[in-house]
Amino acid sequence: MTHSSHQQEMRDAARHVGRRRFLTVTGAAAALAFSVNLPTAGTASAAELDGRKIGEDPFTLGVASGDPQPDSVLLWTRLAPRPYETGSGLPRSRVEVRWELAHDERFSRIVRRGSATAHPEFNHSVHVEIKGLEADHVFYYRFRTGTWTSPAGRTRTAPARDARNSTLSLAAVSCQAYHDGYFTAYKHLAQEDVDVVFHLGDYLYEYAVNATGGARNHTDRKLPDHFNRETVTLEDYRLRYGLYKSDPDLRAAHAAHPFVVTWDDHETENNYAGGTPENGVPPEEFLLRRAAAYRAYWENQPLRTLQQPTGPDMRLYRRLQFGRLAQFDILDTRQYRSDQAYGDGWQRPGPESEDPSRTMIGATQERWLLDGWHASQATWNVVPQQVTFAQRREAPTDASKLSMDAWDGYPASRDRILKGAAAAGIHNLMVLTGDVHVGYGFDLKKDFDVPSSRTVGTEIVATSITSGKDGSDRPAGWNNQMQANPHMKFFNGRRGYTVITLGTERARADYRTVSAVTTPGAPVTTAGSFVTEVGNQGLTPA
Repeated sequence: MTHSSHQQEMRDAARHVGRRRFLTVTGAAAALAFSVNLPTAGTASAAELDGRKIGEDPFTLGVASGDPQPDSVLLWTRLAPRPYETGSGLPRSRVEVRWELAHDERFSRIVRRGSATAHPEFNHSVHVEIKGLEADHVFYYRFRTGTWTSPAGRTRTAPARDARNSTLSLAAVSCQAYHDGYFTAYKHLAQEDVDVVFHLGDYLYEYAVNATGGARNHTDRKLPDHFNRETVTLEDYRLRYGLYKSDPDLRAAHAAHPFVVTWDDHETENNYAGGTPENGVPPEEFLLRRAAAYRAYWENQPLRTLQQPTGPDMRLYRRLQFGRLAQFDILDTRQYRSDQAYGDGWQRPGPESEDPSRTMIGATQERWLLDGWHASQATWNVVPQQVTFAQRREAPTDASKLSMDAWDGYPASRDRILKGAAAAGIHNLMVLTGDVHVGYGFDLKKDFDVPSSRTVGTEIVATSITSGKDGSDRPAGWNNQMQANPHMKFFNGRRGYTVITLGTERARADYRTVSAVTTPGAPVTTAGSFVTEVGNQGLTPA
């Protein structure tokens, strides 16, 4: 089926349901089911396929785990013998998948075993929630079907909620455009000694990928033509995840560490805001695209049943606790936001962007965040989210522009968050950010327009895995931004990730970068290291 035929199917689906009904959750779910001829919630209606009849390795996309809890782990895999093909090389049949959880990587001390069904309605993905486990413990896991065994993964449970744990190591990653280069940073991250990885968005990109993989310039393979178009339909997004997750370095990082994921825009469409698309397509057509993107996201990520979407809606914001040391409030800054002011991009701020009714995360999510802070007993309150939180002026002039897609385009919303943190007595606030393809370190100020005002927290911005290609240590605008923003303590434009170690007295951030991504195998170095002290917020060189 051609891409134009897929798009016509979406329009037909939207008309079939009708605009008024479509703009409800059930209407959009029905339209999605109509457009792809699938039930909206996985069923057992399909015939069962004996795994012994699968003639090629079905575990080409590896394994993953996510969202560690004190007594529970979430394990993921997806059966895909041919991930670059529609249907991934499997018939529309159910497949039984067995799983094992062990204390050791040789699986000689099995803790738990069981089975799950890979439904064709969910693209043969498997999400296994194992409960009743020992807190703060490392486990190994694998899957089997027929004669095939998956690679082994390593995961862990979180410390007990009341545990007085003294250290926690995490990595922050974001923005991994396949067509911009190799995932070399993930190869290095797989070797890091971290407890958990936070993915801050842009896990994939909707843009076309040509036959040679863009900047990767493949000479050993030719990618199918269907990748060389923008993702719009459910099948488009599913295939794109198959391309990304077939990367060996990404698979290695997932197997080595549990991931906590949240999305930004490109998992659906560049710079969309709530139900407003980047381009002027009818809202019912965009919401059908969003429903397809959200469904494919859940199918391909280590997420729990609570995050399973309904139509174009998916509850992705959630809270994780790692003992008394850290509480993580993972935000969604795309699904509920007001449309960008002044047409988006870098603009002069004004009455439209400064309207107090504008919101970045929606009233319900904002209330949930502030209520969670009031109840928090953690030393560190960390907010993994997507777009730059601190003020970021483009140039050291009074007429400087700000990014309307970042929190600078929603200053009233940012002010409510900072005031809410103060009212809740949050003294050690850390925001984790992706999106901008550079590494930043910011002091968060009570008033960004007054450099001497109190520092109320820090923001660590993780650079991209590949997006922006190789980058440079001092990208264009480095001097202007460093001069214009005295609270900006670090700015580097190479690719990589950030390792953050939280302790009872201080936190440390190490910005890890690679010299190139357009050629494979670059070494990793530390571009900068900073600390911030408990009770005395502000980044200083380590």
